[in-house]
Amino acid sequence: MTDHLKIRALNDEFRKTLQGGQVVFMGTLAGREAKDLILQHRVLAAVRVAPIQEGNDPYGEHDFGSVQVDGDTFFWKIDYYDLQLEELSEDPTDPSVTCRVMAIFYSYDY
Repeated sequence: MTDHLKIRALNDEFRKTLQGGQVVFMGTLAGREAKDLILQHRVLAAVRVAPIQEGNDPYGEHDFGSVQVDGDTFFWKIDYYDLQLEELSEDPTDPSVTCRVMAIFYSYDY
């Protein structure tokens, strides 16, 4: 398996199960009001099942995508950090040294 295929498999598993990383809501979506928490839940549920749009995946790593919820577009992006979340991971194919962080945000906050 190539590195891109390993990373793709790990990203798909994380996005679907939320195991092996953290989810961070960014920008306008990071609100703390009750309605924002409900929206965050709905957007996260959509991200977990959304198909990957191949045109947005040039390296085949399934690390970026978009979903529509209530007529709004949201982007999600997975990055790879060391376990202390201080630096980028030296090896995103190795879960023992990598924490995946998925940022989710309104497309207009990009």
